[in-house]
Amino acid sequence: MSVDKLFATILARKGSDPGTSYTAKLLAGGIEKCAKKFGEEATEAVIAAVQKDRGELAKESADVLYHLLVLWAASGITPQDVYAVLQAREGQSGLEEKASRKT
Repeated sequence: MSVDKLFATILARKGSDPGTSYTAKLLAGGIEKCAKKFGEEATEAVIAAVQKDRGELAKESADVLYHLLVLWAASGITPQDVYAVLQAREGQSGLEEKASRKT
C-alpha cells in the first residue's frame, strides 16, 4: 500500500462514526490525541530497533506510518506538502540542510 492510498483511506474515514472506526476515533480526539498516539508508536519502533527485532520493527514501522498520516490529516497536511519539502531538499546534503535551519 502506498502512502497516498493509505492517506486517502484515512481521509475517507474522517467523517465516519468514531464508535466503528479507529481512524475516526483518533481524528475526533484532535491533534493532541493523534500526536500522542504517534509518539507512542514511534517509541515502540525505537525499542524494537534497539532490541534488533526486525519483525517487530517492521510492524511498529507500519504503525508509525499510519499514525503519522492520521496526524497529518488532523493537522491539515497532505503527503503532497511533505513531498514538496523533500523535493526542495533533493540534491542538498543533510548537513547543509540542517545548518540552513539555524539562520
